[in-house]
Amino acid sequence: MAVAYPSSSAEWARFASAARVFDLEHPLEVGMPVTPAHPGYRMALVRRHGDMFRDEATSAANELIVLGGHTGTHLDALAHISLHGKLHGGVDAHEAQVGGRFKTLGIDTVVPMLCPGVLLDVAGHRGVETLPPVPITADDLRAVAAAEGVAVPQKGAVLVRSGWARLWGNPEAYLGRASGVPGPDVSAAEWLGELGVKVTAHDSMAYEHMVPGIGPAHEPVHPILLVKHGIHIVENINLEELAAARVYQFLFVCLPLKLVGATGSPVRPIAVAFP
Repeated sequence: MAVAYPSSSAEWARFASAARVFDLEHPLEVGMPVTPAHPGYRMALVRRHGDMFRDEATSAANELIVLGGHTGTHLDALAHISLHGKLHGGVDAHEAQVGGRFKTLGIDTVVPMLCPGVLLDVAGHRGVETLPPVPITADDLRAVAAAEGVAVPQKGAVLVRSGWARLWGNPEAYLGRASGVPGPDVSAAEWLGELGVKVTAHDSMAYEHMVPGIGPAHEPVHPILLVKHGIHIVENINLEELAAARVYQFLFVCLPLKLVGATGSPVRPIAVAFP
C-alpha cells in the first residue's frame, strides 16, 4: 500500500508539530537505582574547560562514563538469559559466549524498533498511583486492555505500568528487596508470548513480580519471554507522563546501542502519539 508522505517542508512541519512525543527514559546519573547484580553508573569529567586551550580563546570539556549494559532504562538482548544451557532458538549458551562476547543474539543484532505500542495502565485501572508488591496476571492485562479499548498489537510493544517508577528517587524503596515489587507473573508472560508481541516493558528494575526478601534470585518471567518466545524486555521504563495523558496507543520507538556481543543496552524509548 502506498504511503502518502507530506510533499513540502511546510507540510512536514505541520505533520511533526501534530505529534506528541513522550520520553520514557529515566535520567542516567550517579546515585540512581542499580541492581546489585550489575555494574553501577559513574561519570566524571576527564577534561575541564581551562585545562588546555585549542587557541587563545577556545577550550573543550569531555567525560568518561562507566556503566553496565543493564543500567537505567535498558533493553535486554536475547543473549541475556539461558534455560538449561540454551538461548532462544536452541542456541548453545556456552558456545555463543566463547571469546568474551556473544557471537549471536547480542544486543548488536537487535534492529531499531519502530512498531505500534499500547500502554496497559494497571495502576490507573485500579485507581491507585502505585500498585502494592503484587503479581500482575494475564487476567489483569486482559481487563486493562478491555477497559482502555485497545488491542495488543502483534509484533508490537506492550508497556505495563504499575506506578513503581514513582519511587525512582528512593533507590532502596525502588529496588524493593524488603518490600517486594509488583510486576508481571508467568501467566502474563505466556499471554504476551501467545499474542506474538515484539517487546514488552515494565516500570521496575526487573520485569518480574518480586517476592519480599528474595529479590532477583528468582526470575521465572525472563526465560519465558527471552528464551521461549524471543520477546525483548525493557526495564526501568518511565510511564508516568504517558499515563497522566491517558495515551494508550502510539508509535513506539526504541534504539539500542550497537554494543557488539553485549547482553543489553541503555535506551531512550519514546512514544509518539498523533491526534
